Formats: sequence, C-alpha cells, structure tokens
Amino acid sequence: MRIAVIGTGYVGLVTGTCFSEVGHEVTCVDINEEKIAALVAGEIPIYEPGLDEMVRLNVEQGRLTFTTDLKKAVERALFIFIAVGTPPLEDGTADLKYVLAAARSVGEYLNGYKIVVNKSTVPVGPAGKVYKTVEDALRVRKVTHSFDVVSNPEFLREGCAIDDFMNPDRIVIGCSDCRTEVLMKELYASFIRDGHPVLSMDTTSAEMTKYAANAMLAMKISFINEVATICERVGADVEQVRNGIGADHRIGYQFIFPGIGYGGSCFPKDVQALVSTARGAGCEPRILTAVEAVNQDQKQSLLEKIYAYYGKNVEGLTFAMWGLSFKPETDDVREAPSLVLIEALLEAGARVHVYDPKAAREADRYLGPRGPHLVYAEDSYSALKGCDALLLVTEWSLFKNPDFDRMKSVMKCPVVFDGRNVFSTDLMRMLGFDYHSVGRAAVLAYSQEQSQRLEAAAG
Repeated sequence: MRIAVIGTGYVGLVTGTCFSEVGHEVTCVDINEEKIAALVAGEIPIYEPGLDEMVRLNVEQGRLTFTTDLKKAVERALFIFIAVGTPPLEDGTADLKYVLAAARSVGEYLNGYKIVVNKSTVPVGPAGKVYKTVEDALRVRKVTHSFDVVSNPEFLREGCAIDDFMNPDRIVIGCSDCRTEVLMKELYASFIRDGHPVLSMDTTSAEMTKYAANAMLAMKISFINEVATICERVGADVEQVRNGIGADHRIGYQFIFPGIGYGGSCFPKDVQALVSTARGAGCEPRILTAVEAVNQDQKQSLLEKIYAYYGKNVEGLTFAMWGLSFKPETDDVREAPSLVLIEALLEAGARVHVYDPKAAREADRYLGPRGPHLVYAEDSYSALKGCDALLLVTEWSLFKNPDFDRMKSVMKCPVVFDGRNVFSTDLMRMLGFDYHSVGRAAVLAYSQEQSQRLEAAAG
C-alpha cells in the first residue's frame, strides 16, 4: 500500500512511521521546509520513546520518505492521511482551516481513485466539509475522479504512542462505502491479527467516538481530583480511597491518580471542543463543563498549598521544580500545570530553578526569556541547590527514588510540595521533611523539629 501523510506533527509522524514499520510505502509531507530538512537529516522534532530509531530504520530501508512535494505524494498514494493541527478557537471550537487547506490541496492534485483519511482530531461533522472541499477543487480543475473520505480517529497516548499504534485497543473506521471499508481493513491488517477489533461506523459517530473517549478519561481525572479535595477537608487519605475504588473491576485503576490537573494537546482541547459542539447543538453539557472547571482549579491547588505554608508571601524565595512536561515520557508542555505554577511564582517575586529530562527546550519556547529569576538546571540536584522548597510537578521515573540525604544537604530547607503523590507520607515523616501532597494530610516533621529546638533553646 502507498500512503501519503499530510502533516509531520505528533500524530502524522507516528502514523507514517508505524505504517512503514509493517511494510507500507509512506511519504510524509509538510509545508515547513526546515522541518522536512531536519527529518531528512534524521532529526526528530518531538520526543517519543523509540520513534527516532524506528524512523531511522524505515528511512534506511526506503519505506519512509519526507518531502514538501505534496503533488507527487498525492499522485503516488492510494491512501491520503490528513494529520494536521486543529487548534482551539477562542470559543473552544476546533479550527478546521488547516484540515480544509489540506483537503483543498488534495483536490488540486487528485489523479485517480483515492481514499482521503482524516486523522486529525475534528469536531463532529467535518467529513462532509472535507468531501465538499476536495470536490470543489476538482470542479475548478474541470476533472472528475472518484474518492472517498474516511474518519479514522487516533487514540495515541504521548509517551506510549508507538505501542498504542502497533497494538491498538480498537481501530475505528468511519465511512459509508463498502469498498473503502474493505481497503481500510486491509491497510490495518497487520495491526489486527491478534484480535484487536475494527469498529466500522458512520463518519459522524467515528468523530464523536474520539471526543467521547477523551472526555471520559478527563472526567475520571477530574473526579479523583475532586475526591482528593474532599479527602483533605475530611481527613481521609485519597491514595487509600483510590485503592478502595480501583479494586472494583467496573472502575479500575487507570486514570484515577490524583494530581494537579491534566494537560497536553488532547484532553483540554477535546473537552472544550465537545462542550462547544454540544452547545452548538442546543445541549448544555453540565458534566463536561464541570470536568474542565475542576481541572482549572486543580492546576492552582499546589500554588494554594505554597501560599498557605508561607503566609501568601513568597517574594525572594527560591523554588526548585522537578518536571515541566504535562506527563512523563514526552516533551509536550502544552496546557501543562508547570507553566501555570512558574508564571504565578515569578509574578509573585519568587525565583524558580527547573529541571526536566526532555521538556526544557519546549518550556523555554513557551515561557520565553525571564532573566535570572527562571533558571534551567542541568540535573535534578543542581535545581535543588539553595532552594527553599521542591515542587514535584511531573512524575518522571528518575524522580521517584532520589537520594534524600543529598537533597537535604543542598536544599536550604527540606520542604517538598508533591503534585503527583510520588512519595510516601510515612517515609517523608521519617526522613524529616515538611511534605505536602494531594488529598493527604500534610507532614510537618521539619517544622516540628525546628519548633522543638527553639523551645529547647528558650528553656
């Protein structure tokens, strides 16, 4: 099978690379000449475990190529995947201008029967717009070629995208033509031999499936975060509660980890887009609006603990921050809680020393130059040097078992604000830290020790 993938962002690059891995001939196209030049030179613009090696191997074996020549790519391919960005507009709806621009270009170069596959995350209904856009471009050329438009949503988790593509829970195909459905199933044949289901449906239902899936997962995150807030007020331990409810097979443990909110390119955008879609259809989505509201509040929760501990005055204090990406195993900082914390602390007059094993460059691109108050450290312990407290924001594996003695030796005070509940409260109490986490009682071992020393000195 010959495939063209329009767009070399996260979805396009993973999609094209994984198809080439199972033997298809794939051409990835982008209008950004610098990005294509970098990809041809073997430079991968995103961090995704295993992606760089898979790209290299398939390029070497001639199954994967990168180009800016859309005309040639369209003419050679049977399947044309549109995998361009759909950024949110001010009202939360997804901006389709890049999708429709890609569809228009496809129509300008179509030279025979093609299957146009929409891989971009779009609101409900755009398959018809894509079809009309291609059709209009053909009409301008005064030519007639048969084609079909398929909705084929992606369900890739950043940090696990290759495994998700190669071993999918399901493949959703939205189309109305039997021949197209057969060809799409043949395209995905290598991925469904282990019994993974192919779910065929109409394009509107396929588009809705993507949004509904992400909204459901976001809802689980906001639910456990709201439970965590209640736990703090009533004296319960959210980790014990999580274990208690997760053991119920109807609920499970996935996506019920309390923290400081979800981020990334999918959940925030997709929840907002589904809210906008619902309102456009005359329906008020009360659960979805609550999911988003809880998430926005949760991003402020660690900041509130900091202000409560320091009496709302953090001017002149230095905070170390471990983690910038919205989750581990990615360099994506879009909608990341770290950005909210950094902005607020800098505005309050504090200094922030940050370390992330992969996302520093992306964070710097979003935050811009901030002078001496924002420092990107070379490693996790360098970030701690002389700091008043540590903020643990992303649960990268290398942060889970640190050298606590070394931490205490370089920190000004052994104070930790853990936004991901990485450490045990009993351990932090034993080690003499002041430790604040999510949905659990604060540990004030260091403060109590200092108070006892002062009392002893006064006595």
